[in-house]
Amino acid sequence: MTHGTMLSCLLLLGTFSNLSPVHAADTETPRTLGSTQLPLAPNAPDTYVVKKGDTLWDISATFLSSPWLWPDLWQVNSQIQNPNLIYPGDALSLVSVNGQPRLMVTARSVTAGGDISSPANAGTQRLSPQIYSEPLNQPVTTLPYKNVASFLGRPSVIQKADVKSAPYVLSIRNGHLVGSSGNEIYARGIAHASVGTRFNVLHVGQALSDPESGDTLGYYAEFMGTAVVVSSGDPATLQLADTVREVLAGDKLYAETNDGFADFVPHSPKKNGGGVILSINENTLAGKNQVVAINRGKRHGLEAGHVLSVSRVSGKAADVYSDGRSADPMNRPNTALASKVTLPNERIGHLMVFKTFDAMSYALVMDASLPINIGDPLELP
Repeated sequence: MTHGTMLSCLLLLGTFSNLSPVHAADTETPRTLGSTQLPLAPNAPDTYVVKKGDTLWDISATFLSSPWLWPDLWQVNSQIQNPNLIYPGDALSLVSVNGQPRLMVTARSVTAGGDISSPANAGTQRLSPQIYSEPLNQPVTTLPYKNVASFLGRPSVIQKADVKSAPYVLSIRNGHLVGSSGNEIYARGIAHASVGTRFNVLHVGQALSDPESGDTLGYYAEFMGTAVVVSSGDPATLQLADTVREVLAGDKLYAETNDGFADFVPHSPKKNGGGVILSINENTLAGKNQVVAINRGKRHGLEAGHVLSVSRVSGKAADVYSDGRSADPMNRPNTALASKVTLPNERIGHLMVFKTFDAMSYALVMDASLPINIGDPLELP
């Protein structure tokens, strides 16, 4: 069973003993699951019916104050090779298994191929593995696909090394200065590409500079359209199709891929690699479900599914009382010469990494109590 499969679903398990509801009143104190502290939300419900538009993160946040720990909350049965996905209409119950809180499916929706039961009357049932017909509805995913789709289907960042090495448009046929749908172009660097191969045409945009080191990490990739090889060679001849902007000589070519959406297991990096918010897509502030770029990537050990917390720098405070002085509202002390004490950062949200490059990554804001700014520091969740 892959991590992606495990995370994108709840598993229906065989018979368990000692199943009992976990009541919201009991959830204010964190429980220990193995070596992991499992902090249930103070108002975690006994049951929850999945709604259309829910994500696994949203559902987990209903039950956990730390939603990225959901693999510890949801039951896993390693003997089931094709586990059942969660669908809108499914009823979930928070139960206790041998003294530990677990989340289980206790009623299946019609779209999941099961019998509908009223959550109020369903109770906690003993479940066994079942095979369902292909659902009519889409299962719940970890992230809202629509928010990250445009970052997965084609390159959204050109890495610094690729600016020099990537295939490129040499010229537009018939001496045109710009190209659009239907025009033919000549390109170098794809001499062995087969006729019919499709490429994304990308324009090198604004540089992405690391605010910590000042180094250029890459460049925004502005999508111009697609091009199809009609004649191989060096240069090769391609026909432009589906252009959204005018293609220029020097634009880069990347073979079209169908990466699709891959769900993954949310987990914390093994160590605190630091980093900051590098940029925010088409904005200066970010909130929930917005995409941000961060200045950490594969070389720093990041991978899809890693969860990071975002903090707000609180600054420093002048300590004028270290010598035992008392506060005097009528005679404010001079703070110019006082020692400065660094205040602890304030945690304001969480990100989940969904696409990594060598020295940077894209992440989705999963929750935020305050607007997230460029330069806000990153820490372990």
